[in-house]
Amino acid sequence: MAAIHIAMIIITIVFTVLAAELRDMMKAILAFMCANIAMAAIFYLLGAPYLSVFQLLIYAGAVTILLLATIHAGEERGD
Repeated sequence: MAAIHIAMIIITIVFTVLAAELRDMMKAILAFMCANIAMAAIFYLLGAPYLSVFQLLIYAGAVTILLLATIHAGEERGD
C-alpha cells in the first residue's frame, strides 16, 4: 500500500513542477488540475473522503474554471 502512496506523491510533484514551469498557460492550468486530482486521490487513500471531494470541487473544478475563463477573456480583448 505504501508503494501507491509514493507513486501518487511523485505524480503530484511532477504535475506541480510542470504547472510552474510550462510557458503555455493552457498546458500549465491543465497540469495544475492534474496535480489537484492526484492530491485528491492521496487524500482519499489516506482515509479523508470529504477532504478529497472538497479538493476536487474547489481546486480541480472551480479554480481551474476561473483560470480558464480569465485566459479566454484576455484573448477576446486582444491583450
